[in-house]
Amino acid sequence: MKVQILGSGCPKCKLLEQHAREAVAELGIDAEIVKVSDTDDIMEMGVMMTPALAIDGVVKSVGKVLTKDQVKSYLDGGKFHAL
Repeated sequence: MKVQILGSGCPKCKLLEQHAREAVAELGIDAEIVKVSDTDDIMEMGVMMTPALAIDGVVKSVGKVLTKDQVKSYLDGGKFHAL
């Protein structure tokens, strides 16, 4: 699984990356976490606001910092139900 954090490296982008890393670790998922900071690459994915989260190339969230539990819900295909 490939988890992409799209953003310029701003504090919100870094927080989303932290939440993604924690979610992957807690779920025990074998995932590669990749930071995408090139504006052209971000725009090619159809993202106009950051931070954004993509999983296996599919954009799941745009313009907000997901909580760790929200990231978990995307990573496990909805099996985990965030409060």
